[in-house]
Amino acid sequence: MKRFLALLAAAFLLALATPLAAPAAAATQTVMMQDYAYSPASLTVHVGDTVTWTQHDTAPHDVVTTSAPVAFRSPQLSQGQSWSYTFRTPGTYSYYCSVHPDMRAQVVVQPAAATQPPPSAAPASRAAPSRTAVAAPPAVPTATTSPSTVATSAAPVQSSAAAAPPTPAAAPPVAQAAATTSLDPKLLVAGLVTAVAIGCLLLLTSRKA
Repeated sequence: MKRFLALLAAAFLLALATPLAAPAAAATQTVMMQDYAYSPASLTVHVGDTVTWTQHDTAPHDVVTTSAPVAFRSPQLSQGQSWSYTFRTPGTYSYYCSVHPDMRAQVVVQPAAATQPPPSAAPASRAAPSRTAVAAPPAVPTATTSPSTVATSAAPVQSSAAAAPPTPAAAPPVAQAAATTSLDPKLLVAGLVTAVAIGCLLLLTSRKA
């Protein structure tokens, strides 16, 4: 977000520092009415320029359009008089003298020319915010394990390994159980039969008495 704001501010400063293209200053051209002719017979100007016709002959002359985007007509001019017209619409203006129809000429009007602004050093200032706006990433701490920690964590393993031998102490019950289960079942049956026989004898003896 900070980088976007910095670029936006740089673009705004660049727009302020760059002058807008201004139209060229309007010019004034002169056409002579002399020797029953217009001089020059063809003239090229730009929108906003002014053309002034100056009359030098003893006979009167005027300026009347025959084919033009915008028609105009001047008054008849006597020797020494002038008349001016400012062109606002581009195009070709053909005109003649209504008093002397052989006097013909034209004015070609082109769109207004724009002056190019001088080169500026603004790109350098535009690049500066992009460099300053980028923040350096924070340093990532590297996890390290000290030898003492390894030794400490290994110590319980060794102690538990050392404590393992006492487990055989439970062996005697196993041996005792094995000895108990190793008795012969026939002996148990014989003892049981003997006990029953003795009980019967004791019962008969007690009845006889």
